[in-house]
Amino acid sequence: MNLTATANTIDEEALWISQARNGDTQAFECLYRRHHQQVYALCLRLAGQVPLAEEMTQDCFVRAWQKLAQFRGDSQFATWLHSLSVNQALATLKKHRSFWARFLPEASTESAGLAEPSTPQPDSMRLDKYVLRLPERARVVFVLFAIEGYSHDEIAQLMQITSGTSKAQYHRAKALLQEMLS
Repeated sequence: MNLTATANTIDEEALWISQARNGDTQAFECLYRRHHQQVYALCLRLAGQVPLAEEMTQDCFVRAWQKLAQFRGDSQFATWLHSLSVNQALATLKKHRSFWARFLPEASTESAGLAEPSTPQPDSMRLDKYVLRLPERARVVFVLFAIEGYSHDEIAQLMQITSGTSKAQYHRAKALLQEMLS
């Protein structure tokens, strides 16, 4: 993409944001179409399962619609949406966990519906499938630290755990992934 196309994209997005703030749902739909795949990919990695990732993605965009007036433009919209999405996805995950905890033992909620990859796949696709099989807390910490670039202190604050717990969960995730990949 050249510089002119980038400028046009930024101007177009700024227009959509302005219109959406004024209640224009079609403008918000344009923002949704532009950012949906990135938000869904983040949610799938955090959720570990497609139905929950779809629910999280929906929750993220509902929240973005509700909070759009608070976007000041100090950063790019994608950066703001990413931060909002991480927080909303973690909130949805927590809500989902507490709901199902009443009905299912913890072990059955962690690995429900995830099958072993059966056909040879490129390493990156295999790794993504194995990340989805990690226990929830280890998966969330691994995704936030290794993929999204958060520090252990930031993860601790987001998840309301200690930094040491974040580091331990990250090392647990790495060990489990190494075991799965060998």
